[in-house]
Amino acid sequence: MKKAAFFDRDGTIIKDVNYLSDIGQVELIFEVVDLCLDLQKKDYILFVVTNQSGIGRGFFDEKFVQKTHKHLCKIFSDLGVNFKKFYYCPHHPDDNCNCRKPKPGMLIQAACEFEIDLKKSLMFGDKDLDFHAGQAAGCKSFYIQNVLKNKKIATNNF
Repeated sequence: MKKAAFFDRDGTIIKDVNYLSDIGQVELIFEVVDLCLDLQKKDYILFVVTNQSGIGRGFFDEKFVQKTHKHLCKIFSDLGVNFKKFYYCPHHPDDNCNCRKPKPGMLIQAACEFEIDLKKSLMFGDKDLDFHAGQAAGCKSFYIQNVLKNKKIATNNF
């Protein structure tokens, strides 16, 4: 079984602009690039798991989210970071779906599709719901702000 590192999107790998609705708003959090590169060297498969309730709220459509993820894959790939897949929950918070974080649905889906051992895997996010989704899936969970502040301790933990 493989190990993975799951990353939230907004506020974790890119700056959170509160319902990203234009690709021109994308701004990388460059400090996370080194973390991703370190994890890849340690044989972690990288994934993004992101709630995109803006779809369910009618702010943007799934094509925009898919276009954004393709754009992010290219930017990160040019920096040597390879995300295996982007998972997103398109539902409104009131829909009570299994994929919306803090539920672990997206992480479990990735584990099934790619033979991931969630107990050997990591979850990084900027909010409690990210942290709790990782815990619910059985991953070791981290707040990205803490990891980036104390990189020396963080990279020794993995």
